[in-house]
Amino acid sequence: MRLTLHTFVTLDGVMQSPGDRNEDPDGPFEYGGWQFAYGDAEVGAAIVGWFEKAEAFLLGRKTYQIFSSYWPHVTDPHNPIATKLNALLKYVASTTLDSVEWAHASLLGADVPADVARLKEQPGGELQVHGSGDLARTLIDHDLIDEFRLLYYPLHLGTGKRLFQDGARAGALRLVTSTTTSSGVVIATYEPAGPVPPGSGGNPA
Repeated sequence: MRLTLHTFVTLDGVMQSPGDRNEDPDGPFEYGGWQFAYGDAEVGAAIVGWFEKAEAFLLGRKTYQIFSSYWPHVTDPHNPIATKLNALLKYVASTTLDSVEWAHASLLGADVPADVARLKEQPGGELQVHGSGDLARTLIDHDLIDEFRLLYYPLHLGTGKRLFQDGARAGALRLVTSTTTSSGVVIATYEPAGPVPPGSGGNPA
C-alpha cells in the first residue's frame, strides 16, 4: 500500500489544533480552529478527492478520538468522507488506549514503525494518515511516507506543534502538484526525493 499524509499547516509549519479551539490545547495553545476563516470550495473538493482514493486509514490516538466521536454519527450515504471513514479499515497508533470501539478499527502494536512497514507491504491502494501529528513525525523519522499532501494556510502563529520539529529526520522533497485556492490556501503535493542535496555558497572559480 502507498502511505499518504494529509494535513493542514500554517506558513511557519504549525499543524496543531486546526479544527477547534479545544482540539489540542497543549502548550497552552491559544489558536485552535485557525483554519476555518479560510474554508472554501476548492479546499473541500481537494479533501473529498483525497478521501475517494483511500483504501485504509492510519490514525494517531488524538485524531482517532476526534474522528470516532463524530463520524460514526454521520449516516448520510452520500457523504463521501463519512462513507469512507466508517466503512474502511482503520489502524490506530496509541500507547494509552487498550481498545478501540469504532467499526473496522484496530490497534497497532508497540512497534508502530514496524507495523506500518508491514501494512505498506500489503497489496492495495492508499493507506491515508490525516492529521495525527505525533504519528506523522514518527513516520517522517522512519522514512515511511510516500506522499505529503499539505494545505498551507496564509497565517503564521509563532507557537504550536509543527509537522517538521527540530531534530526531525532531514530529507529532500519533490513538488508534484500545487494550486492556490480563492482564500489563499496553497495545496501542495510532494514526494520524498532522497537526502538533502549538498550545496555551497562560495563564488564560482
